[in-house]
Amino acid sequence: MNTTDKPLAALLAASLAALRLTACRLCILALQHLVISRALCGALMVALSMLAGCAALPGDVQRVASQARTDVEDSTLAHIAAASLPGAAGPLSGVRLLPGGDDAFDARIALAAAAQHSIDAQYYVVADDTSGRQFLRELRDAAQRGVRVRLLVDDLYAGGEDELLAGLAAHANVEVRVFNPLPVRSGGLRTRVLLSLHQIGRVNRRMHNKLFIADNSFAITGGRNIADEYFGRSKPANFIDMDALLAGPAVRELSASFDAFWNGPLSYPFEAIAAGDRPAPAYARERFAALVRHLGRFMPAAGERDALGRGAVGVQLAQGRVELVPASVRVVADAVVQAQPVAGDAGGGMDGTEGAVMAANLDLFRTARSEVLVVSPYFVPMPRMIDALTHASQGGARVSVVTNSLATTDEPLVHYGYARHRSAILALGATLYELMPASEPRPAETESGRGAGSLGRLHAKLAVIDRRWFYVGSMNMDRRSAHCNTELGLVVDSPALAGELADLIERERMPASFAVSEAPERGGLQWSFLRGGQRWVLHQEPDSTWAQRLRWSLLSLVVDEDLL
Repeated sequence: MNTTDKPLAALLAASLAALRLTACRLCILALQHLVISRALCGALMVALSMLAGCAALPGDVQRVASQARTDVEDSTLAHIAAASLPGAAGPLSGVRLLPGGDDAFDARIALAAAAQHSIDAQYYVVADDTSGRQFLRELRDAAQRGVRVRLLVDDLYAGGEDELLAGLAAHANVEVRVFNPLPVRSGGLRTRVLLSLHQIGRVNRRMHNKLFIADNSFAITGGRNIADEYFGRSKPANFIDMDALLAGPAVRELSASFDAFWNGPLSYPFEAIAAGDRPAPAYARERFAALVRHLGRFMPAAGERDALGRGAVGVQLAQGRVELVPASVRVVADAVVQAQPVAGDAGGGMDGTEGAVMAANLDLFRTARSEVLVVSPYFVPMPRMIDALTHASQGGARVSVVTNSLATTDEPLVHYGYARHRSAILALGATLYELMPASEPRPAETESGRGAGSLGRLHAKLAVIDRRWFYVGSMNMDRRSAHCNTELGLVVDSPALAGELADLIERERMPASFAVSEAPERGGLQWSFLRGGQRWVLHQEPDSTWAQRLRWSLLSLVVDEDLL
């Protein structure tokens, strides 16, 4: 599954028919920003509403409240969590970074297989591909062992997956809910979004959180959705990402965040909003079994260690102890209500205030004394972020930003939203890096779907402060994450982990990136890099044509940065 899509611009003007805009960021608001007048926008929205038949969500939905399981002390995972934190003080949690896609998928599958009481999963995307089906099959298998399974998925990319979700939900011990559903269920993504524009202020708010919890004892959160490209299993391109595995008090805080979304007013039982006639439960289970039957089992490479020198989580779980670092962890989660529209706002409900996750990061930047290292696939800074980074730089901190180049981004329009800020970022004294296009090494092809080599795209969302604190989570350093999406992340106080994370970025990502700087003689910007022991300098966006640069730069001028 490709988790980005083409825009609706073709429906507005033939001259924009070939443009590729990202559906999750722009297509919902394309009418307001790509037409000549708001009057025309309003007329088109009325016409689309008539086509949609004024589609609306059901108003009499019954939601049975439930909470995270706390009677888990007797579970195997609870015992392993305790054994993994010997002698740790009460408020400390155990943390392990998961830099590799294989290791991150292995950790989820192994935890699901070991769960005895409960699994709670919350994702922006669960794709209908090999990884998505293997993940859902593991949830099904857990439910058949008597484990309570709660799956909460954002609705934007869930359309078209009704058969899979209905089949999972038809099993005993499983409940599936969908966050902030579009009022139109049938058709492709673009059709659904277009026919939902009469509720634009609501449907523009998306749940971007990524969270997996097993027996309320271990949790995984970070930047990865559930799809092949997040686990190094996609042939065209894969995302370079980061998750964290946790045990201890932070897990209970993450469970509280999950419960708030699960029981919130924007989470709908799947059965209440599924398109068409509901199949009989027995038939739905049979169809699900057929869809997941011939996938094979995920098998991590035996004996391999990740980029930080740690072995597979599944192997360590089987041995009864996971390698964790004791640390003070602050869970930062945007409130469910952030995903509700601001009264009278037809443009998506953004009132200019940051959510809790962005606010925590900006506060962290301002505390820096020696170093701020920011990694984000999409970097569209708001004035308060520029102010926070300027404060850090003027206080003596070395500021570095690592993001995608135009050649590696999957969001070209967002890239040009960022590009207009590059000179301001450099002017505050920051060092700026953009990832170079290069193949990411991947395991040899296996029946599980893994292949051998693809374009690497940055997707990790990280910040390291003074090599003592670090942030990891779902939030991009852009305005949409700040004002519109709901996000989830961790602020961790651990010199050991912060140091190895900074070293990993400097060792693997910075040398594989263009260094962007002002061109002293020519004016404008230049992109320098080392290859074959020689320094090369480019004076235009690398690996791009003049037509591409013109098209996206012109479009970036007419799209509000708060939507990027």
